[in-house]
Amino acid sequence: MQPLATRPILSTIFALALAPAVAGPALAQQEPPSEPPADWEATAIDYSNVPYPHPVDYLTVRLMGQDHRMAYMDVAPTGEANGRTAVIFHGMNFFAGAYGITIDALSDAGFRVIAIDRLGFGRSSKPLVHYNLHMPARHTKALLDELGLERVAIVGHSMGGMVATRFASTYPDVTSHVVMVNQIGLSDTRPGRPWGDPEAAFQRVLTGTTYQSVLAGHRRYYPNGWRDEYLPWVKVQYGLTLGGDWPRMARVRSSQQRILYEDPVVHEWQYIGTRALVIGGSDDRLVRDYPAAARNVAERLQNAELVLFPGVGHSPHFEIPDEFHAELIRFLRSDPDEPADQSWR
Repeated sequence: MQPLATRPILSTIFALALAPAVAGPALAQQEPPSEPPADWEATAIDYSNVPYPHPVDYLTVRLMGQDHRMAYMDVAPTGEANGRTAVIFHGMNFFAGAYGITIDALSDAGFRVIAIDRLGFGRSSKPLVHYNLHMPARHTKALLDELGLERVAIVGHSMGGMVATRFASTYPDVTSHVVMVNQIGLSDTRPGRPWGDPEAAFQRVLTGTTYQSVLAGHRRYYPNGWRDEYLPWVKVQYGLTLGGDWPRMARVRSSQQRILYEDPVVHEWQYIGTRALVIGGSDDRLVRDYPAAARNVAERLQNAELVLFPGVGHSPHFEIPDEFHAELIRFLRSDPDEPADQSWR
């Protein structure tokens, strides 16, 4: 599959909502189990029983007078090193270990790759705090300082795209490139929507999270049908509800979910001059009219390219990994100090 456009224009592609449909990946013939398999175990709150594709290290971060651990993978290039580093921010229903396919693609292409579990996710600490996007941005900068990295490319998927936006707007001199992969939070939802009680939000997560609800959420990511390879991410997320730490984890998750309402990033795009790439599947069912929303982001950024894959959903790195990673690597290899291609406008 190719993005919507005629090659060789790789960097400036936009799929108009009225464009003819282009065939996506072959429809999968698989179906997930209707009930959770009997042998699924609880996911440990520290993800100690969840496999990660590379060794995990930890950085101690200070937050509200307490020390916490932020987990991360630091993966050296396996291909010819190009001297560049890419930082990956995961989405709300994932964790750093789920991005092994992207880590390996970038490593093979010569990049050093840092993949972070922000606080509240994966193997990082799960403090009971009021979460916002400043926290992962600040903690990531502390990690880069610890590793002696002065300039890096930032890649964020889904809610990780919101983190990428906040990092790029806060630390422009540190950010060589910024990539927003099917970013959520593409509008400010506060106008006309009253603030809600956090305790009520917690109770909804605590009592309303089931295997069926988790599975339904993941199925929305894949408009071309289910594949068995997607099931591990359901297992990890649903497994959190099976352990004794679920009440704590539910409170953490409900606080993270409130970031969408309480800490929007839409007003920051206009200030980001970093070379940017807005990229994703055009059939993203998490966002109303994702192509139009993605174009709005690219237009408001000062120096952006736009690449949309027709017929692909919220997680193009899983659905069409070869095509997605080819575009990602092409962009990350570009000169960060040159203007982005604007022919999509």
